[in-house]
Amino acid sequence: MYSTVHVMRHGEVHNPEGILYGRMPGYRLSERGNAMAHRVAEVLADGDHDLRAVVASPLQRAQESALPSAEAFGLELQTNPDLIEAGNSFEGFAVNRKLAELALPRYWHRYVNPFEPSWGEPYSQIQRRMTRAVRSCLDLIPEGGEVLAVSHQLPIWTLRRFLDLKPLAHDPRRRECALASLTSLTFDHRRLVALTYWEPAADLVSRAADMVPGTSAAHTAGR
Repeated sequence: MYSTVHVMRHGEVHNPEGILYGRMPGYRLSERGNAMAHRVAEVLADGDHDLRAVVASPLQRAQESALPSAEAFGLELQTNPDLIEAGNSFEGFAVNRKLAELALPRYWHRYVNPFEPSWGEPYSQIQRRMTRAVRSCLDLIPEGGEVLAVSHQLPIWTLRRFLDLKPLAHDPRRRECALASLTSLTFDHRRLVALTYWEPAADLVSRAADMVPGTSAAHTAGR
């Protein structure tokens, strides 16, 4: 019996000021971000996927990214707080426009341990809650099928590094987790047997702006 959890990153956010929005309320998808969300829904529906549940982080951009897929499959959108964005003490700061300011002494105490990291939610905590979120998704499909779970870049990448048996600390510029991408985890019962990464909205990503593009073709927001 096979089950797949598609962990989706939300689409492009309307963020003209280039703010590191983190868990701040009120950050919605841009017009292009909405197009990304609908593209994912179309690809899943047209690809004969057996989607039986759609779950999202409580943040607005994740809810908006999940809704088209829920509607396409006639499902109720569910919320799981374990899928939320990582906490970050620089939330609300235009980091990409003020990189030089981050070197000021008043911020040095936040850089004490980059392997934790000391400026935000510990990687180990992110890993535990994301693992718990995937287990909760599998609980929704006891007889197999697929679940779409919409989250955020750092939580998804932390989960992937854990599953790949790699150190959780990493270089953000090397994250393979583009806007509206899917990191699909396939299980035989509860045993992970496959991990695939794909970008249904790749052509839209190449014209998008992203706070942390990682390896994607998106432009860096705020520069």
